Amino acid sequence: MQTLPYLLDILKYTVAGIGVVWVALYLFKPYLDRAEHVQLLELKRTISNQTLPLRLQAYERVVLFIERVNPANMLVRLNATSLSAAELQMLVITEIRNEFQHNITQQIYVSNRVWNVVKRVKDDTLSLVNNAVKALPPDASAMDLSKTILIHLGQLEQAPYEIATGLVRQDMEELF
Repeated sequence: MQTLPYLLDILKYTVAGIGVVWVALYLFKPYLDRAEHVQLLELKRTISNQTLPLRLQAYERVVLFIERVNPANMLVRLNATSLSAAELQMLVITEIRNEFQHNITQQIYVSNRVWNVVKRVKDDTLSLVNNAVKALPPDASAMDLSKTILIHLGQLEQAPYEIATGLVRQDMEELF
């Protein structure tokens, strides 16, 4: 029977100890949560400082891609006046696909909206070139194809390449 008071004492001390631990955790939890939050913010800031230059470079490359696949710039750069329309079509398609493949990794650093703009510019440019070739006779020259493409671009209300560059610029401004 003498063990009963000892067991009651142990039970009292155990309950009291658990109560003290619970109160201590309850009091320190906000402090611990705040410290964890501060560490998380510090980690995010460090990562942001490291990735910001990469993201800016990716946006620069996306704008460069848009300018390079713009037919007004690409046709001048290729300067393929001695080719047929079909040969120029293949050259332009190859050039656009190579540019896209060269910049495909930039999607990691830009927003989904910007990457969708890049894909849309690529697809629309390919479609523009293919449709322009279909509108020409089979023996048309590269100069005829160039004129047809530029005339079609000139008839558009808004230049799609300027719109795309504007969307990229707008997305980039949201970084700051």
